[in-house]
Amino acid sequence: MARKPQENPALDMTPMIDVVFELIIFFVVTIKQEDLFSKLNANRPAPSSGSSSSNESDTTVNIEITRGLGGSPNGTIVYNRRTVKLAELSKNLKEVALTSKKTPIIIKCAVDSPHKALVDVLDACYGNGLFSVSVFTM
Repeated sequence: MARKPQENPALDMTPMIDVVFELIIFFVVTIKQEDLFSKLNANRPAPSSGSSSSNESDTTVNIEITRGLGGSPNGTIVYNRRTVKLAELSKNLKEVALTSKKTPIIIKCAVDSPHKALVDVLDACYGNGLFSVSVFTM
């Protein structure tokens, strides 16, 4: 007797999917991972000499803002241990900017110092292209 041809022959995909998953598990378990850290070129720089740290402190600009003498509303600006007016500070910062635009500037504000003085000092720094500025309170 001859077999009747089926209209829609169906294949069972379950065994094929099982074999594929077993192959994936086999390859994941047997793969040898490369040690990436052994190929990284991560050499640390040599320690710097003691003389360079003293040079860095010499190039740092220190600005202090205090309440001011007699309670003046504008505050007192001290540039490298010398009391200056805002115009003189801007002139000094322009000279610093001509030397190096990356010179670190540390601004120390007294707790009761006026905000306007801090904004004026920041404007003078940014106006002269000095953007490495840190602000602290004392």
